[in-house]
Amino acid sequence: MDWNPLLVTHVVAALYALVVGPINILRRRRDRTHHLLGYTWTASMYYVCASSFWIVSDGHYSWLHGLSVLTIVTVSLGIVSAVRRDIRAHAMNMAGSYLGLLIAFLFAATVPSRAIPRLLAGDPGTAWAAGALVAATVAAVYLTVRPRDSRPRSGRRTDVGA
Repeated sequence: MDWNPLLVTHVVAALYALVVGPINILRRRRDRTHHLLGYTWTASMYYVCASSFWIVSDGHYSWLHGLSVLTIVTVSLGIVSAVRRDIRAHAMNMAGSYLGLLIAFLFAATVPSRAIPRLLAGDPGTAWAAGALVAATVAAVYLTVRPRDSRPRSGRRTDVGA
Protein backbone atom coordinates (compact mmCIF):
# COMPACT_ATOMS: atom_id res chain seq x y z
CA MET A 1 0.00 0.00 0.00
CA ASP A 2 1.30 3.44 -0.92
CA TRP A 3 1.23 5.52 2.26
CA ASN A 4 2.52 9.04 2.00
CA PRO A 5 3.34 11.04 5.14
CA LEU A 6 0.54 13.55 4.48
CA LEU A 7 -2.09 10.81 4.38
CA VAL A 8 -0.70 9.13 7.49
CA THR A 9 -0.64 12.36 9.52
CA HIS A 10 -4.11 13.25 8.21
CA VAL A 11 -5.51 9.92 9.41
CA VAL A 12 -3.74 10.10 12.79
CA ALA A 13 -4.97 13.67 13.41
CA ALA A 14 -8.50 12.66 12.41
CA LEU A 15 -8.45 9.66 14.76
CA TYR A 16 -7.12 11.87 17.56
CA ALA A 17 -9.94 14.38 17.02
CA LEU A 18 -12.46 11.55 16.79
CA VAL A 19 -11.43 10.21 20.22
CA VAL A 20 -10.90 13.55 22.02
CA GLY A 21 -14.18 15.07 20.79
CA PRO A 22 -16.59 13.06 22.94
CA ILE A 23 -14.29 13.25 25.96
CA ASN A 24 -14.51 17.03 25.86
CA ILE A 25 -18.17 17.19 24.89
CA LEU A 26 -19.33 14.76 27.59
CA ARG A 27 -17.21 16.04 30.48
CA ARG A 28 -19.36 17.91 32.98
CA ARG A 29 -16.90 20.61 33.93
CA ARG A 30 -15.75 23.33 31.59
CA ASP A 31 -12.40 23.88 33.22
CA ARG A 32 -8.71 24.06 32.34
CA THR A 33 -8.81 20.45 31.12
CA HIS A 34 -11.67 21.32 28.77
CA HIS A 35 -9.70 24.25 27.40
CA LEU A 36 -6.45 22.32 26.90
CA LEU A 37 -8.18 19.36 25.26
CA GLY A 38 -10.13 21.86 23.16
CA TYR A 39 -6.92 23.50 21.94
CA THR A 40 -5.46 20.17 20.83
CA TRP A 41 -8.77 19.10 19.27
CA THR A 42 -9.08 22.38 17.39
CA ALA A 43 -5.51 22.14 16.11
CA SER A 44 -6.08 18.59 14.91
CA MET A 45 -9.36 19.58 13.22
CA TYR A 46 -7.67 22.46 11.39
CA TYR A 47 -4.87 20.13 10.31
CA VAL A 48 -7.31 17.46 9.08
CA CYS A 49 -9.28 20.02 7.08
CA ALA A 50 -6.26 21.78 5.60
CA SER A 51 -4.42 18.57 4.72
CA SER A 52 -7.50 17.20 2.96
CA PHE A 53 -7.00 19.68 0.12
CA TRP A 54 -3.75 17.91 -0.82
CA ILE A 55 -5.36 14.48 -0.65
CA VAL A 56 -7.30 14.26 -3.89
CA SER A 57 -8.61 11.14 -5.62
CA ASP A 58 -8.52 11.05 -9.42
CA GLY A 59 -7.48 14.71 -9.53
CA HIS A 60 -10.90 15.93 -8.35
CA TYR A 61 -12.22 17.37 -5.14
CA SER A 62 -15.17 15.60 -3.52
CA TRP A 63 -17.96 16.51 -1.16
CA LEU A 64 -15.50 15.77 1.66
CA HIS A 65 -13.52 18.85 0.65
CA GLY A 66 -16.71 20.91 0.90
CA LEU A 67 -17.17 19.44 4.36
CA SER A 68 -13.60 20.54 5.18
CA VAL A 69 -14.45 24.14 4.24
CA LEU A 70 -17.63 24.01 6.31
CA THR A 71 -15.71 22.54 9.25
CA ILE A 72 -13.05 25.26 9.11
CA VAL A 73 -15.87 27.80 9.29
CA THR A 74 -17.73 26.07 12.14
CA VAL A 75 -14.61 25.46 14.25
CA SER A 76 -13.61 29.11 13.75
CA LEU A 77 -17.10 30.28 14.73
CA GLY A 78 -16.91 28.00 17.78
CA ILE A 79 -13.65 29.65 18.85
CA VAL A 80 -15.06 33.14 18.34
CA SER A 81 -18.17 32.16 20.31
CA ALA A 82 -16.05 30.88 23.20
CA VAL A 83 -14.00 34.07 23.28
CA ARG A 84 -17.24 36.09 23.33
CA ARG A 85 -18.55 33.78 26.07
CA ASP A 86 -21.52 32.70 23.95
CA ILE A 87 -21.39 29.17 25.32
CA ARG A 88 -24.49 27.93 23.50
CA ALA A 89 -23.11 28.97 20.09
CA HIS A 90 -19.70 27.55 21.02
CA ALA A 91 -21.20 24.20 22.00
CA MET A 92 -23.37 24.01 18.88
CA ASN A 93 -20.51 24.87 16.50
CA MET A 94 -18.10 22.42 18.10
CA ALA A 95 -20.68 19.63 18.29
CA GLY A 96 -21.58 20.26 14.64
CA SER A 97 -17.92 20.16 13.70
CA TYR A 98 -17.55 16.86 15.50
CA LEU A 99 -20.61 15.49 13.72
CA GLY A 100 -19.02 16.42 10.38
CA LEU A 101 -15.84 14.63 11.42
CA LEU A 102 -17.85 11.56 12.37
CA ILE A 103 -19.66 11.56 9.00
CA ALA A 104 -16.37 11.89 7.12
CA PHE A 105 -14.84 9.08 9.20
CA LEU A 106 -17.78 6.75 8.56
CA PHE A 107 -17.44 7.42 4.84
CA ALA A 108 -13.66 6.95 4.88
CA ALA A 109 -13.93 3.75 6.93
CA THR A 110 -16.70 2.07 4.93
CA VAL A 111 -16.03 2.82 1.25
CA PRO A 112 -13.82 -0.06 0.07
CA SER A 113 -11.67 2.06 -2.26
CA ARG A 114 -10.61 4.40 0.57
CA ALA A 115 -7.32 3.99 2.45
CA ILE A 116 -8.68 2.81 5.82
CA PRO A 117 -10.60 -0.23 4.51
CA ARG A 118 -7.66 -1.14 2.26
CA LEU A 119 -5.32 -0.98 5.26
CA LEU A 120 -7.68 -3.07 7.39
CA ALA A 121 -7.88 -5.70 4.62
CA GLY A 122 -4.19 -5.65 3.68
CA ASP A 123 -2.45 -5.08 7.03
CA PRO A 124 -4.87 -5.23 9.97
CA GLY A 125 -2.03 -5.37 12.49
CA THR A 126 -0.75 -1.96 11.43
CA ALA A 127 -4.28 -0.53 11.48
CA TRP A 128 -4.92 -1.79 15.02
CA ALA A 129 -1.48 -0.68 16.19
CA ALA A 130 -2.12 2.83 14.82
CA GLY A 131 -5.50 2.93 16.55
CA ALA A 132 -3.96 1.77 19.83
CA LEU A 133 -1.20 4.36 19.52
CA VAL A 134 -3.75 7.15 18.99
CA ALA A 135 -5.82 5.91 21.96
CA ALA A 136 -2.68 5.82 24.13
CA THR A 137 -1.80 9.35 23.02
CA VAL A 138 -5.27 10.61 23.92
CA ALA A 139 -5.01 8.90 27.32
CA ALA A 140 -1.58 10.45 27.92
CA VAL A 141 -2.80 13.92 26.97
CA TYR A 142 -5.89 13.58 29.16
CA LEU A 143 -3.92 12.28 32.14
CA THR A 144 -1.49 15.17 31.73
CA VAL A 145 -4.10 17.93 31.66
CA ARG A 146 -6.82 16.53 33.93
CA PRO A 147 -7.50 18.30 37.21
CA ARG A 148 -5.53 17.05 40.17
CA ASP A 149 -7.20 16.27 43.46
CA SER A 150 -5.67 18.85 45.80
CA ARG A 151 -7.10 17.29 48.95
CA PRO A 152 -4.61 15.36 51.08
CA ARG A 153 -5.17 11.61 51.26
CA SER A 154 -6.35 10.24 54.59
CA GLY A 155 -3.59 9.23 56.95
CA ARG A 156 -1.00 11.47 55.32
CA ARG A 157 0.29 14.55 57.04
CA THR A 158 0.63 17.68 54.94
CA ASP A 159 2.01 19.91 57.68
CA VAL A 160 5.40 18.22 58.05
CA GLY A 161 7.93 20.66 59.44
CA ALA A 162 5.32 23.15 60.54
